[in-house]
Amino acid sequence: MEIEIRNRGQVKLLKLTGRLTLGEAVDRLRAAFDDLAGTGANCYVVDLADIAMLDSSGIGLLVQCLTSSKKRGGSLKLVNPSPFARKTLTMIGLLKLFEVFDEQESAIASFGQ
Repeated sequence: MEIEIRNRGQVKLLKLTGRLTLGEAVDRLRAAFDDLAGTGANCYVVDLADIAMLDSSGIGLLVQCLTSSKKRGGSLKLVNPSPFARKTLTMIGLLKLFEVFDEQESAIASFGQ
C-alpha cells in the first residue's frame, strides 16, 4: 500500500492506494499516524478512493485513529471510499461512525480551514 501525506493548514491529507490489510500495510499506516500525532496533528482526511481491499485490521486502525484524534480535539474524516471500502464499512455498521465526503476539499473545509 502507498501512503501520500500532504499538509493543508492543520489538516493532514492521507491518500491511500492499494490494500489496507493486516501486515505491512496496516503497520505502515499506524506508524504514519503515530508520527503525525507526535507532531500534534489531530485533524485527518483519509482518501480511500484507491483502496482495493480493506480488512478488519485496516478498519480497526481507522476506528482507533478516529477515537484518538477525537480525544485530542480533532477528527478523522473519509473521502470517496472505493466501492469495496464503502460496502465493507456499511456491512459491518461502521460507515456511520465517520463523516464521509465526496471531495477532498469539502472534507478539509469541514475542519474550518
